[in-house]
Amino acid sequence: MKKILFVVLLLVLGVVGFYWYRFSNAKTGDGGQKQQALTLKKHSDIFNLSVADAMSAYFDMKEAFVNADTVKAKESCRRFIQLFDSIPMAELKKDTLNLYDAAMAEHANVKSNAASLLQQTDITEMRKDFKSISDNLYPSFFGMINYEGEKMYLQNCPMAFGEDKEANWISKTVEVLNPYLGKNHPEFKATMLHCGSVKDTIKAK
Repeated sequence: MKKILFVVLLLVLGVVGFYWYRFSNAKTGDGGQKQQALTLKKHSDIFNLSVADAMSAYFDMKEAFVNADTVKAKESCRRFIQLFDSIPMAELKKDTLNLYDAAMAEHANVKSNAASLLQQTDITEMRKDFKSISDNLYPSFFGMINYEGEKMYLQNCPMAFGEDKEANWISKTVEVLNPYLGKNHPEFKATMLHCGSVKDTIKAK
């Protein structure tokens, strides 16, 4: 009887050991390493190039505001809208539907504020729309799309529209060239051109 019980015990231990081995293998894979957590998939080269082209137009718009050139600002804004609208946002559907929907909502906000800028005749009002575009781009838009491009910098002016009325913008360089006060401000002239600081770095994860 003891011999039979011993054999049964060995069989039970064998079965348990087999399933434990199979379960461990399924978790670790052939290489014996744990599977990494799911992350956003990489974008295509076309997606990344489209983002870079749109931001190039954004930087031209920013430079136009530095120079208080409303004509150039609107030209750059029109090009920005066209290029921003060309980003193949459908690629985000390969991640999760919620991500795609949220990113598309911010995409629409960016375009809406850019369209508003084109309707303005006063440079201060244009700059306010530029502020809104910048706020929609980061952290909102770039925070969602798993940005993979060149390093950029979120910069801030604490008195863009007067005392305690701050505004952000995105720059491709660390150097601060203020698009809200610029080179030709009616009160400060060029003395506030470098007013501001780097608030954050936008970089590939």
